[in-house]
Amino acid sequence: MYTLAVCAEMVFRDLPIEERARRIHEAGFQVEIWDWTRHDLNALARAAEFSSMTGYIRGTLTDPDGAAELLRTAEESIKAAEHLGCPRLNLHGTGLDGEGLPVVPVTGEATGEMWITAHRTLTRLAELGESAGVTFTLENLNTAVDHPGVPFATAADVFSLVAAVDRPGLRMNLDLYHAQIGEGNLIELIRRAHSAGLIGEIQVADVPGRREPGTGEINYPAVARALTDLGYDGTVALEAWPSGDSHTAMERFRAAFTL
Repeated sequence: MYTLAVCAEMVFRDLPIEERARRIHEAGFQVEIWDWTRHDLNALARAAEFSSMTGYIRGTLTDPDGAAELLRTAEESIKAAEHLGCPRLNLHGTGLDGEGLPVVPVTGEATGEMWITAHRTLTRLAELGESAGVTFTLENLNTAVDHPGVPFATAADVFSLVAAVDRPGLRMNLDLYHAQIGEGNLIELIRRAHSAGLIGEIQVADVPGRREPGTGEINYPAVARALTDLGYDGTVALEAWPSGDSHTAMERFRAAFTL
């Protein structure tokens, strides 16, 4: 059976991050965070059990200089993950600013040279992860609403890159909120990625609005049944803004994924 987690960056936002983590943990969920450099790692380590965090500080997959910076800051992130006992480090095609916009946007389709650079960089990241006993996960994003200009954003792009690298140190962070906006056909997408052994984690929120399950158009109980039928035993994480209070949002998430 899969494990449930909640992103502490998006719930209980009037509280310090370590208190958010503690409340999530006390509610029976694992905890996820974004940019670890903004937080007191000692306080967080005392508060909860962590399942994922951002795996780099700066950099991009599209050019050699950006790739070098991504690799360098990924090594720093591995040390932070070891401090928290966090098994997964999340990646995007390029660094994101405070509004979720790419620091180095790409206009139009990624070039062949960008794909080659991304493959080389992700291979090196996978090697780093395997040496450290952690897994890097590459997340798909949507470019229509939240993250315009991010390269390698679609689930199809992420699938292709992770499959091409083909190493245990790199897996997909399959975000179903982003996939619904960009591609749809979620259950078939899950089946394809699962059958290929490429899923490292699944993240969820409803569409539109990026709220908890039950507030929009995605049939998350059907997704939960599909995951159970497939035998998925990884993490499903809520990365959503609560439509009301945070406790209710987390319980709606739990209910959607409890069969």
